[in-house]
Amino acid sequence: MWTLDPDADLPLWRHVEPPQAAAPARFAFSTRRGGVSPPPYETLNLGRSTGDHPEAVTENRRRMLVALGLSPERLATAGQVHGAAVARADSPGHYEACDALVTRTPGLALAISAADCMPILLVAPGAVAAVHAGWRGLVAGAPRAALRALCDLAAVPPERVRAHFGPCIRPCCYEVGPEVADRFDPTTRRSVNGGWRLDLAAAARLELCGAGVPAAAFADTGACTACRRDLYFSHRRDAGRTGRHWGVVALRG
Repeated sequence: MWTLDPDADLPLWRHVEPPQAAAPARFAFSTRRGGVSPPPYETLNLGRSTGDHPEAVTENRRRMLVALGLSPERLATAGQVHGAAVARADSPGHYEACDALVTRTPGLALAISAADCMPILLVAPGAVAAVHAGWRGLVAGAPRAALRALCDLAAVPPERVRAHFGPCIRPCCYEVGPEVADRFDPTTRRSVNGGWRLDLAAAARLELCGAGVPAAAFADTGACTACRRDLYFSHRRDAGRTGRHWGVVALRG
């Protein structure tokens, strides 16, 4: 189950495990609160590909990682080109031209940024993955590619993987044209007032279930980035002039 305390100094979506379950990883999804960035990036903007001050982004990143008990010096980020390429991260750094990262290195934080696209965190015994999945990435098969790379790295079947979905634009707000809607399974879209609404989470779940992840292995924040201006950045709502959230995952040392 995912929980959020919006009144915390640094509100993060955190996953609550059953008392008897020892989580093999630290992982969380950010909101827009708890940082130092000025408008229109207020306040916890974690994306460098914005007009925000670089020093503010650095401090925001530090705050989030420290809140998770992780080292800011042990961070891996992805270039994110709306595709399905996966990079294996064995050390800190920025990995170009990929939309997913996998690692089996304890303590190495994998971070995916988004501001309407869906951040997905995959956790397996001995390895973790972070995936950036908008509609283009879903069409390209990014979640399935990341799952395959994770299972290969951890030497486990998909049945051993748990999938976590972060805040993203939801079908209540995500209107797309027929040229996009037609590329998705009918169960992941619906017609509203002559247009189409797309469900990114349903599409990702369908893809991962089809690849072998059990239906019971999914946990979703259910949060819509476009609905809550006070809690989330939204590229669509804010016409592109906005910050970025993170999905972060790291194996415990």
